[in-house]
Amino acid sequence: MKILKTNILALLCIGFFTSVNAQTNDVTTPLHLLKPEYPTPYGVPQKENVKAVLDRVYTFLNQNTASKVIDATTKQEIKDLKKVKENVIFEPGAFRLTSYEWGVTYAGMLLASEATGEKYFADYTNSRLKLLSDLAENYKPKNEKDTPIHSLLHPRALDDGGAVCAAFIKAKRNGFKGDIDPLINNLVTYISEKEFRLKDGTLARNRPQDNTLWLDDMFMGVPALAQMGSYTGDTKYFDDAVKQVNQFSERMFNKEKGIYMHGWVQSMSVHPQFHWARANGWAVMTMVELLEVLPKNHPGYAGVLAQLQAHINGLVKYQDGTGFWHQLIDKNDTYLETSATAIYTYSIARAINRGYIDKMAFAPAVLLGWNAVATKVNPKGQVEGTCVGTGMGFDPAFYYYRPVNLFAAHGYGPVLLAGSEVLLLLKNNEFEINDSSLQLKVKK
Repeated sequence: MKILKTNILALLCIGFFTSVNAQTNDVTTPLHLLKPEYPTPYGVPQKENVKAVLDRVYTFLNQNTASKVIDATTKQEIKDLKKVKENVIFEPGAFRLTSYEWGVTYAGMLLASEATGEKYFADYTNSRLKLLSDLAENYKPKNEKDTPIHSLLHPRALDDGGAVCAAFIKAKRNGFKGDIDPLINNLVTYISEKEFRLKDGTLARNRPQDNTLWLDDMFMGVPALAQMGSYTGDTKYFDDAVKQVNQFSERMFNKEKGIYMHGWVQSMSVHPQFHWARANGWAVMTMVELLEVLPKNHPGYAGVLAQLQAHINGLVKYQDGTGFWHQLIDKNDTYLETSATAIYTYSIARAINRGYIDKMAFAPAVLLGWNAVATKVNPKGQVEGTCVGTGMGFDPAFYYYRPVNLFAAHGYGPVLLAGSEVLLLLKNNEFEINDSSLQLKVKK
């Protein structure tokens, strides 16, 4: 019996040491080469996969946004707008052709056409803009409020025309043949002369409180002013655009964190800071878009560039390990949000492509961001995880629990922009996995 017990113990010991030796350990395997369990893809995106995402988004939007006008009663297409005086509406669709979100989408389609060489992306924008310009020129209803483009003809807020106006000018500069200048001039006149401003000229609103600055309005106003400066050569538009960036930043940029608060109310003795992600996206995108056309000899150029660099430095500090950014940037218990992540990805990639920031330092964050965004474009081409339209709040619950929705229009343009700019980044640079991490490949 004693011999039997001894033999059993010996066998157990042999089995134990054999098992230990069979396991992966520091002696048998280079542990630093073990594959991590990344929650989102990690590595260099393949150009064909980026384009496939752009194609899915295009297909979904082309099928789900109006491309013609119809009679509201008969539902028949109207081809000659000069012959009708009422009942003209857009055909049914999932998104509004005149919204600021769609201004971003029009710009995204134009950039996708540039990045991929595919004409159908630009055709999406040009066909819709032709529809809008034809309505403006030819449809004169008995009651002017009955036109489907009333917000473009009679804007009452920056949301009604700023982003769309910037896209109109980009389209014109990219060869759009329709007569859209009357709409451009109307919208720029509203931004420059009619929108409410503080006494120092800063674009402002009287909601939710009097004399309120919305960070969003940097984007709703500045890119249109910048594009108009480039389009006309009139420096007054550049001057106003630079002033807006400076005066918003003086009041709303947290230099320690490197990010912006969402809202600022003049009458508050203190200014609660809620660093909402998408509003920060509009801000960083504004500066990239302004520098794109602002003459380098303009006295405000260096300041805008420095502000952009400071903001990007701040943003990358808060990128989540998944590649996304949070709904409130500096609150890791808020949800991961798609539209802001896409806007940051686009803006930082474009800043790299234009030489505004160090590509070796920032390109890996861009590619990680794109890999995250791509996981949110479902097989139908719908963008998931986008926060719906959001006003301004001064308590955390407001931002923490904003809903997300597949039809939140804010996600689609940014995804098109991000994928397109990442494609341009990949075409002009090489990346590699070097000692397990994503790195710019430096030619020696």
